Amino acid sequence: MKRVIPVLLVIALALGMFAGCGQKENPPAPESKPAAEKTADAAPAKDEPAKAESVNLKWAIWDLDATAYYNPLVEAYVAKNPHVSIEYIDLGSADFMTMLSTQLSGGADLDVLTIKDIPGYANLVKQNHLEPLNSYISSQGIDTSLYGGTTEQITVNGEVYALPFRSDFWVIFYNKDLFDKAGVDYPTNDMTLAQYDELARKMTSGSGADKIFGCHYHTWRSAVQLFGILDGKNTIVDGTYDFLKPYYELILKQQDDGICQDYATLKTSSIHYSGVFYNNQIAMMNMGSWFIATQIAKVKAGESLATNWGIAKYPHPDGVQAGTTLGTITSLAVNSNSKNKEAALDFMKFVTGPEGAAVVAKTGTIPAITNDEVVASITSMDGFPTDDASKEALKTSKTYLEMPMHDKSADIETVLNECHDNIMTKNTTIDEAIADMNSRIGEILK
Repeated sequence: MKRVIPVLLVIALALGMFAGCGQKENPPAPESKPAAEKTADAAPAKDEPAKAESVNLKWAIWDLDATAYYNPLVEAYVAKNPHVSIEYIDLGSADFMTMLSTQLSGGADLDVLTIKDIPGYANLVKQNHLEPLNSYISSQGIDTSLYGGTTEQITVNGEVYALPFRSDFWVIFYNKDLFDKAGVDYPTNDMTLAQYDELARKMTSGSGADKIFGCHYHTWRSAVQLFGILDGKNTIVDGTYDFLKPYYELILKQQDDGICQDYATLKTSSIHYSGVFYNNQIAMMNMGSWFIATQIAKVKAGESLATNWGIAKYPHPDGVQAGTTLGTITSLAVNSNSKNKEAALDFMKFVTGPEGAAVVAKTGTIPAITNDEVVASITSMDGFPTDDASKEALKTSKTYLEMPMHDKSADIETVLNECHDNIMTKNTTIDEAIADMNSRIGEILK
């Protein structure tokens, strides 16, 4: 018994210690959270929003360094869609649509496609390279009336394959400093072609490296041929081209007299129209409104010496209303074989929609969706000419599409380009080239 009692005491003490440990204060309860936070914490992992997968889109473009709106558009889109990156594929401006067709036919990994002209667009549609958009337009509630009827003009067999994001028209860019130095009045917003020719002759001076040309025509056929459609009596797909003769006669005479630069020299040297304007070599240049943004940007960067410049409405034939001009649309499409079709369509929707239009307008470029605010945005840009005449030049009275939609437009374009080149290099006479156009395009239209 004496031995048992001490053992029982030890056991009792041990049990008391364990009991004491069990009576410690509980830790304070965690702070309560708002109901929404509790719900979020309680939600199973499978209900949490999925993190968007990274997507890299390849965008086929031309002239990245000379175009002001590419980077702002991409920056604005990526800011809203950080999981998307945009890679530029610059195919250059020369023969862009031919290059694009070749790339797509070879299976190039492209997603978003810039459509430069109607013939190239028609060709890509025929080759089944473009994603049909009717169902996407419907499902996304895209209001095509905002494009002013241009989507109807690019509809093929009831289907739309691209949406416009730029709508450009031709004007005259001129160098005010050269006019001031010569003591000649600036171009007006109501010039006939005869008055334009007279003004160009007055502004031509000097020789050699110091030569100032009164006017300039880039090597595109549109810089010459499209004077002929301003009266609304002809189009470039009619199949008869005798109406072009007086315009070729006018510009070949200017070339012979040294009023404009020689076409063959421009062609063989691949001289870009922007360079001769930047370097104060030309007094006037007929060019599209797309050059506004580029000129503003280059002046700010110190890369254009033509810092004092203006804009005038396009010169017109006798009897044609001032403000009549030529128009083009630039569109976006999606490669029908894109591996990132959903993201590509979304990027296209952004660029061609109101948000994209606002971004494009801020760079001085005229978007496809235009209103008073867009025009005000362009003319109020830092760097846009401050004179009222230049602002007025952006108001058009009638705009004709350079190339109407036609299922044979790509074939017609090929013949027109060849014949234009032959005329301007004097490989054939004007009459011979026009007869060639009439014959070959007549056969195409049959």
